Amino acid sequence: MIDVRGFTMRYAGSTAVDDISFQISEGAIVGFLGPNGAGKTTTMRVLTGFLTPTEGQVLVAGRDVVREPLRARAAIGYLPENVALYPEMRVREYLRYRSDVEGVPGRERAAGVQDVIERCLLAEVADRVVGTLSKGYRQRVALAGALVHRPPILILDEPTVGLDPKQIIKIRDLIRELGRDRTVLLSTHILPEVDAVCDQVLIIDRGKIVAQGTPGELRQRGSGALVVRAAFAGRVDARPALAALPGIGGVEETSADGETRVRISCEEGADCREAVFRCAVENGWTLRELVGETATLEDVFVRLTTREGSDEPGAPEAIK
Repeated sequence: MIDVRGFTMRYAGSTAVDDISFQISEGAIVGFLGPNGAGKTTTMRVLTGFLTPTEGQVLVAGRDVVREPLRARAAIGYLPENVALYPEMRVREYLRYRSDVEGVPGRERAAGVQDVIERCLLAEVADRVVGTLSKGYRQRVALAGALVHRPPILILDEPTVGLDPKQIIKIRDLIRELGRDRTVLLSTHILPEVDAVCDQVLIIDRGKIVAQGTPGELRQRGSGALVVRAAFAGRVDARPALAALPGIGGVEETSADGETRVRISCEEGADCREAVFRCAVENGWTLRELVGETATLEDVFVRLTTREGSDEPGAPEAIK
């Protein structure tokens, strides 16, 4: 459904996205991750037809976004991070307007509007003025607007921003439901959301795709050397003895609330938990906890993306 081939974007000689290629199949929910300035927003704006690529080919639902922009856009429901709504309209009125703009046949509009009102949990505010709604409700109105023409592809940029925990759970459930018969590209900074919703993950940094795969595959690849956490009763000077053990790469120690906690980095390929256990027994320490840490998606993300910035390189002020 989405096919990106050799896509490059330059602004005034500076490269924001550098020769990336990826494919997203029908029915996939893909998390699109990247730090600020990585090229993520530029890529999404090219996919949705707001920008024209400098080089390469971008196909959406089989349509080239440059050669057939209107047909490509018609296949997309887009929820931008900063939503522009008409504050003077009522919710139902706004969704009817969006339905009209998207070319939904007149006989289908009322049913389509009611469907997205129910799906996006808007029934209790359907006849209220948009400008009087909370940020969370406005976010849901925008999501309903992206769905009203029943597009085969959804591109969602931070869809749960401003929602309370109950609303977040319901919107995540909705995204999973929509992914059964649609392609969904989901950009978010909430990494547990990717674990909860997405089948695949794309990570972009400095204009390059640096990793892709399922969340489980990425955690496995990023696990690296084993890290062990241990806790001992009372305050003990555990660091010297632990650091002297074979297979130990480093030890961090802290004491609080009547116990000593250590974080131990094992050397590559080593599992130092048994050695830590024996050391505790030999020294008469009461061991309260001994566990190997599993790499999280956040660990992998931080490891792969080390640059911090607020804007994509070279982007003009109006499209940052």
